[in-house]
Amino acid sequence: MTERREPPARGIEDYALIGDMRTAALVGRDGSIDWLCLPRFDDPACFAALLGDDENGAWSIRPRDETRAVRRRYAGDTLVLETEFETATGRVLVTDFMALPRDESVELVRIVTGLEGTVPMKFEARFRFDYGSLVPWVRHTPGGVTAVAGPNAIRLVTPLELEGRGFCTISEFTAAPGDRFPTVLTWYRAYDDPPAVRDAGQLLADALAYWREWSAACNISGPWRDAVMRSLITLKAMTHHRTGGMIAAVTTSLPERMGGTRNWDYRACWLRDATFALYALMAGGSTAEARDWRRWLVRAAAGQPEKLQVLYGVGGERPPEETELPWLPGFGGSRPVRIGNAAHSQRQLDVYGEVMDALTAARAHGIEVDDDAWRIEVALMDFVEKHWREPGAGIWERRGEPQRHVHSAVLAWVAADRAVKSVERFGLEGPVERWRELRHSIHEEVCRHGYHTGRKAFTQTFGGTALDASLLLVPLVGFLPATDPRVIHTVEAVQRELMCDGFVRRYLPEETDDGLEGGEGAFLACTLWLADNLALMGDRDEAQVLFERVLEVRNDVGLLAEEYDPVGRRQLGNFPQAFSHVSLINTANNLSSAVGPAKHRAGGGEENR
Repeated sequence: MTERREPPARGIEDYALIGDMRTAALVGRDGSIDWLCLPRFDDPACFAALLGDDENGAWSIRPRDETRAVRRRYAGDTLVLETEFETATGRVLVTDFMALPRDESVELVRIVTGLEGTVPMKFEARFRFDYGSLVPWVRHTPGGVTAVAGPNAIRLVTPLELEGRGFCTISEFTAAPGDRFPTVLTWYRAYDDPPAVRDAGQLLADALAYWREWSAACNISGPWRDAVMRSLITLKAMTHHRTGGMIAAVTTSLPERMGGTRNWDYRACWLRDATFALYALMAGGSTAEARDWRRWLVRAAAGQPEKLQVLYGVGGERPPEETELPWLPGFGGSRPVRIGNAAHSQRQLDVYGEVMDALTAARAHGIEVDDDAWRIEVALMDFVEKHWREPGAGIWERRGEPQRHVHSAVLAWVAADRAVKSVERFGLEGPVERWRELRHSIHEEVCRHGYHTGRKAFTQTFGGTALDASLLLVPLVGFLPATDPRVIHTVEAVQRELMCDGFVRRYLPEETDDGLEGGEGAFLACTLWLADNLALMGDRDEAQVLFERVLEVRNDVGLLAEEYDPVGRRQLGNFPQAFSHVSLINTANNLSSAVGPAKHRAGGGEENR
């Protein structure tokens, strides 16, 4: 039996991402792949040590002796990860990537290359299906091993001599200069013939060529070029190559507070992200991805407007019900571990505005115009007209009693405003006078009852006093100009009450009302929204300080989680987080361009100011 390794004292930021635009793996600084769902982002994990320990599934390649230093990087503007380990006796390079899709099978490649001296190495693979609960049947085959359980099969092909110890496949070897040890892991359906074995060197060359060609087409420049490029590559990796759906994160249940219960499954596509993502993709020159995302959005939004969901599966399907996995102890003991997300059944009125805004932005940028999309938008507007005053869960998906959220009403105004603009600017047909009246009514009600004169700020709910960073979107969506005194006062209130060591929280922790433990890190997207506000107000220097503060908390390979703990100085929440990287791209463009996404998106609504 191999000795069970205790979970390392690791941070979320210790991981790097590799992927093939269908699924993704997280590789730790210690050379362990601790998370991989197969064959799709939202399928069960075969490596789930991220939420437990090695016995829940992991594949490590690391020096046997103590490591003096670890240096890692992506190979230029690609998703090929290079990790260099230095020990007392030498240096070795581990190259990790996923091959480009060829069929339904998935291929993950790891190549060990000796650089200097001699480095004793250890290879350990623990295959576990169904999030670590199922130990497969492992047997030796020519050139490696296979692991089979139910419909899943994994083949490992390597020149290394492998042996089984207990339920672990291991190898010990030494890497000297010029030595090269490739291993190809292939997932396929157990009831199909195994796919042909492919050469690791050729797969590497193909992956490098693909990512370099894709990145070169983005044509990014400016002072934050590398940060924007890494964010675009990350978003590309998190977008399914066939469906066009962009997942919010590749993980589930990474905690918003270490040891807490706010652990959610983010392996789904949120309508909330739609407009932000479109602007980020278009700003980065990723027109094809923006078009595919828009097509996904139209498919997901089709149907009865009252059944529009907050989030969908990667293909646009209704996601599974939320359940808990009691056998996983959670990241850093943060329980429960959840799969599925009950937020899909919530009423969030803001998503109607996000969909309308995204489709209008796509139309304005020449990304397809079709009658089907407009028919869907007209149906959505009929729903908004009848229901915009109803309570809901709000943008942050609070699990307490529904309330009338001011941000939701602002986004209902966005829906009406974009419907009017679509008629005025694109010649589409609709009851424009009725929509103008609706837009005016919503604007009046938000300004009269959503702004608290005593607090001098827009508030989280109508009639309430609590602050909410989502109201930083008021000028960013064009509801009011950034120079309006009510916006200025709201920004000042956020800076005064919601900032913690230079980062913005969504709301105060004592204002939780859903029966779960309160407390969380600062929300990185909200911090970037504050920078956008300051830029629109003309305070570009302070906006840049905020932006670069967020850049400083990226990990060593440029990735961001959902939140940041400025006291513990660590990332929190699911990782990498699309919303954080989308906001990073948009803020960089707002600071670099005369008409960035904030100004472009705020270009409507002059009649109501």
